[in-house]
Amino acid sequence: MELFFENHKSGNGGFITMKNPHEEIGRLTYTIVPELKKIIVSYVMVFPKFEGQGLGKKLVENSVEFARKNGWTIKAHCSYAHAVLSRKADVEDVFVA
Repeated sequence: MELFFENHKSGNGGFITMKNPHEEIGRLTYTIVPELKKIIVSYVMVFPKFEGQGLGKKLVENSVEFARKNGWTIKAHCSYAHAVLSRKADVEDVFVA
């Protein structure tokens, strides 16, 4: 499945949408804390018909790329995002447990 990610940033917050060529699959919402150079992931959601395919994990991985690109760390208030990031050894540079 071909996936596209779009970042919708507004002020100190925003969301990342994940889409296939035809529709939105899910989204991740975040808040930026500029003085701490940190993003806080508050919510990850995949529409029911796309659940169970590892797509929520792809959204979280995309937030890691977003954080790295901006020189930020990630704090996950969303339990799903926290679980995904806690299991990944390659995010030690950005994930704050």
